[in-house]
This record gives sequence, structure tokens and C-alpha cells, in this order.
Amino acid sequence: MRSTHYDILFEPLRIGPVTAKNRFYQVPHCNGMGHRAPSGMAAMRRVKAEGGWAVVCTEVCEIHPSADVSPHSHARLWDDSDIPALARAAEAIHQHDALAGVELGHHGFRAQNRTSREIPMGPSSHTVVSYDPVQSRVMDKEDIRNLRRWHVAAARRAKRAGFDIIYVYAAHGLVTPMQFLSKRYNQRTDEYGGSLENRVRLLRELIEETKSAVGDTCAVPVRICVDELVGPAGLCSNGEGRDVIEMLADLPDLWDLTVGDWSNDSRPSRFGDEGAHEQYVSFVKQVTGKPVVGNGRFTSPDTMVSQIRRGVLDFIGAARPSIADPFLPRKVEEGRMGDIRECIGCNICAAADNTYTPIRCTQNPTMGEEWRRGWHPEHIPERESEDQVLVVGAGPAGLECAVSLGKRGYDVLLAEGSNELGGRSAREPRLPGLAIWGRVREYRVEQLNQLPNVQVFLASMMTAQDVLDTGANRIVIAAGSHWRRDGVARYHRAPISELDQAAVFTPDDVMNGKTIEGPVIVYDDDHYYMGGVIAEKLRSDGLDVTLVTPAPLVSAWTVNTLEQPRIQRRLLEIGVHIRANEALVAFRGGEATLACAFTDTRQTLKARSVVMVTARLQNSTLYDDLLARSSEWPAAGIKTVDRIGDAVAPGAIAAAVFSGHRYARELDQTPCGDDVPFRRENPELGSWP
Repeated sequence: MRSTHYDILFEPLRIGPVTAKNRFYQVPHCNGMGHRAPSGMAAMRRVKAEGGWAVVCTEVCEIHPSADVSPHSHARLWDDSDIPALARAAEAIHQHDALAGVELGHHGFRAQNRTSREIPMGPSSHTVVSYDPVQSRVMDKEDIRNLRRWHVAAARRAKRAGFDIIYVYAAHGLVTPMQFLSKRYNQRTDEYGGSLENRVRLLRELIEETKSAVGDTCAVPVRICVDELVGPAGLCSNGEGRDVIEMLADLPDLWDLTVGDWSNDSRPSRFGDEGAHEQYVSFVKQVTGKPVVGNGRFTSPDTMVSQIRRGVLDFIGAARPSIADPFLPRKVEEGRMGDIRECIGCNICAAADNTYTPIRCTQNPTMGEEWRRGWHPEHIPERESEDQVLVVGAGPAGLECAVSLGKRGYDVLLAEGSNELGGRSAREPRLPGLAIWGRVREYRVEQLNQLPNVQVFLASMMTAQDVLDTGANRIVIAAGSHWRRDGVARYHRAPISELDQAAVFTPDDVMNGKTIEGPVIVYDDDHYYMGGVIAEKLRSDGLDVTLVTPAPLVSAWTVNTLEQPRIQRRLLEIGVHIRANEALVAFRGGEATLACAFTDTRQTLKARSVVMVTARLQNSTLYDDLLARSSEWPAAGIKTVDRIGDAVAPGAIAAAVFSGHRYARELDQTPCGDDVPFRRENPELGSWP
């Protein structure tokens, strides 16, 4: 059981008319399912309630078609027809004695209204945040009255749907109440603009009217940005951000505190430590008697206790940690600290929302699959045969596969060719900023240590003959991949013909400690994190570094993980030269030839080395050798030989972990054949004239 040191985390606490059973609070977070996949969203929230979170909230819930953020799939309460979908979530959360919260929101000028085709509106006229050629209109007094009426109507629907906590949302710059609050967005001259008292007026009205409509039985919190991180030009914790809290002090039933926009509120671990918001939010409990929740990628129970005992927060808010481990509260309560899947702050969860897909997680491969595949993060079916399984390769896929098979009860042999477990999840965390990503390895090694039915063999390079000699019945190849050095990726679909191979390196070479001479070109046609990380590493080694990419931005895909501006800023600050929209087309005699990605205009650049961050190749030798000897399998007792993770197709670490977990889950199950391997929310077609 838990140490008494953590008892404070399990004290009940009132929020207006309702009581939370402990201090663990899953703050609203997006999930890519929303109104399009209500069963998936409800099942995901239910698992968190089962895991011990006292409060479990939805993502932002659109209150009206005038703020439609399609193709993002958020919750909706546009009219009564949306109530059943949200009721499913509230009911699921209540099954495990948790409070159900819904975050009502109107996106103002941030809404493109691509589906509704309504004209966006806000306190002033602004362009929308996407590149859509759309601009908002200025809300008049009737628009403001309508917004207030829509909010009250949505609150009443939320109450009918069964929610206990109904938000007024004024954070992240995403929603109309905050757009009225911030003088960056509000240039009005009427009673809703100008002075802070005027700019607070709409938020005050929404709180008062929502409490009047539903506050008899439902708590009404406010989610607010206390600091926009732009200094006096916006809300700040030593200025207007503090003033707003003081003005409204005890009006809401709870303050849910955020800092900056979403990219800062969900700051990647590469650019922020646990609890990074404390300096901005610590004043709030000094000026209100109402409970306070804040977030900051809290993964350490000791940090949580410290925040509460020092009077920073009343509730420990979490989005990403609750995704990585829905059972975090239960594990703290039971004293199972080593079983916690710690969030690594990679933001692959945010990327799901930004790419309009169901949520996923590097640490938790069951996230988003609770309803679709019936997967549970803590329960896995028992084995269905006495087969012994050999897993070759102990990278993220192999580790996850071995752990999950072991938990099912299979006898597992895990063979790793190197002297350490982890593969890329051991090597990449040694690069700048990625140390916390090592928790992918650490969690799974801790689990292996608890599984006597899993035998681990280090420094065991396996040949086909070795595999045949083990006597294992199921063979799983998790041999990973290696970076190409011939330039093949997105821009070049065939190898670059003119390359001085003696001076061409890959990220594997960098991680292996090979000597690289500058000036060096990092050619990034991968567009995820690796190119920027390698450039930072080489620059920190004192080399003159130029990052060349055919994309318009450095590490362009990290726009989806909320990292891109920070990555490019860091590289510029440390002196990395950036050549965007250019491709490397030749490298000979200490001179690289670059081509404009649009016109093919050529320029040359002096360099002594090139690091190719392009595509990767599967390590397929062992798999191919085994296939060539398939006639020998029956005599060796081998039933199947399969590949998982990067050995099938190189991808993100999250994809490798998912692949390993899926193999373990589906072993000995009847293959689905041509059937869709997961459930879909296909509504029945009604009568159609």
C-alpha cells in the first residue's frame, strides 16, 4: 500500500455543490474522436475513471455551429440531438464513481467554420489562425446576447446529459471569452472593450448565467489563461492575468489554470520540465478561496504532494500523464510506483488531434483502442497455448512485445544483440533534449524484472541456425532498422548518384560516436525530430552546421507535436545555418550541390561532411534467412515467423510500441482475414427520400 506521505493526494475536496473523491483531476484534453466517435471517447474516459481519477473531463465541446472547428473532431452540444453522445461519456465516467466534466467552448475568430460555412465572429475582426482565406466579423450586441444564450442552452443540455462539472472556458487564445479578455484580440470601444473591467464583462456574465442555469447541482469552473507569455501586451501573472483572478475571485466554483497557448500548456519535454507553470500560477490561491487545479506534465507523486503542501494547487491536473497511464492514481494509492507509465512529453497525442485521427500514445499503446479493439491498459487476456515465443531484438517493439506476452503467461525468450536493452529507446535519449524519452525503456525493463517467465539474453546476435536451435514455437523478429546514407526519402526516390561516401554519415553514426568533421551539412528529408536533434548535437560539439531541408520549415512534421517553432528557434539561437526549400543533390570533393525545391536552381556549399537524415531500412537479414529455410521450421517446432515494429516498416517509437503490443494481444487469436480489425461507429442509415 501507499506511504502516508501521499495521503494528502487522496483527500476528498468539494467543488461547489459536488465533491471529488481525491485530488487527481483529468483536465479537458482533445482526443481526435469527439462527436465522430462517441463510443471510443466514452470508453477512453471510462478507463480513466476506473484508474482512479476523481474528475474526468471531455475535450472542448462546441456550443454552436458559428464556431465549428472541423475537421477537428471535438465534442458538440449544438442542439438536443447531441445530448445522447455526451450522455454516453458522462455515464461511462460515473460507472467508477468519478465526476464528469464538460468544457463548453465557442472558438470565436479561431473557428474556420469549414463545415457550417457560418462567418466567424469575435470581439474584433481578425484573420483565422489557419491559412484559410477567412476573416471574422465584429460581434455586435445581439451577437453577444446570442452567445450568452447559446452557452446557457449548452449548459442545460450538459446537465441533462448527466455532467457534474460544466466549464466556462477562457484559455489558450482559442475561445471567445479569452479573446474578449486579452487586449491583443479585443480592440472594442464599447462596454465590452477598453478597460480590463469592460473586457472581463463577458466572462463574468457567462459565469453568472451558467451558475444560475445549472449551479444548483453542477459545479461551474473557469479554465483561464493567467499568462499569455507575451508580457504586458497580453494577460500576465504580474499584471492583468492576476487582476482578472482578483476581480472574479470566488465567483466560479474552481479555477483551472493554464499558461500561454496550447503549445506551452502542453509543452514538449524537450523544452520544459515537470511543473514548469508554477512561477506563473502560484499567486492564485492567495487571492481566491475557491479550489485551484493546474497542470504541468506531473509524473512524480512527490512533485504532486509538494505542489499541494506548498499551497500552489488543490488539485493535480493532468492531460498527457493521464493518457500515458490512466491508472496513475490507482498505482500511487497502491504504492506501485514502478508500474507507472510516465509521460515522456513527446506529444504524439497532440499530433493525433492535429492530424484528425484517434488519440495515441508512445507509452500507452492501448490509448484510443479501448472501444475499437477492446484493449485495456492494465488487463490482457491469458495465454491460449503452451507455445514458447522467441523475440529477437529488445528495442521498443521487442520490449513491449516481450512484456505483454509475459503478462499473458507465455514462456518468452528475449534475445538482444547488444549489451543493453532498449534499442533506439536507449540510444536516442542520449541526444540533446531526449533524456526523458528513455522512460520508454525504463518502464518496460522494470516490468521485465517482475516476469519470471521472460528470459533475457544480452549480447546474443542470432543467426537463422540459432533460431532453429532454440526450440521456440513462435518467432518474432524485432530487429529494428538503420538510417540510409544514399539520400533516398521524400525528395529523392532513388539514390543520389554523386556522393562522396567516405564523408557521408547517418544518425546511427552520430549516436555511435563516429568522428565527423565540419563544416557539416545535416540533410533532413525525414521532417520529424531527428534532423533538428542531430544538428543541435553537432553544433554543441563545436562544428559549423548547416541544416538543409526540402521542406519550408525545420522538422516540419513537428508542427503537429507543438514543437516546431521551438526547434527552429533553438537552432537559430545556437548558430545553426538553415537552408529551407532546398534539396541536396550531390556531394563531391568537399562541395555540396543544393537545388531549389521549386525551380531546381543549383547552388554550391562547402562542406567536409554530410549527415543524411532521410529514410530508414529494415534490418531484414535474419527474417529473410529464416524464410529461405522455411522447410526446416516443422522439424524445429516453429509454427510462425513474424516481424514487428521498425523491422516491418520504420516509423515513430509510438508505432513500434503499438506493433509489439498488438502482436502480443493477437497471438493465438483467430485472424480477422479481410474483416476490419476494429469496431467502427457506423450509424445505421434511416429512411432517405
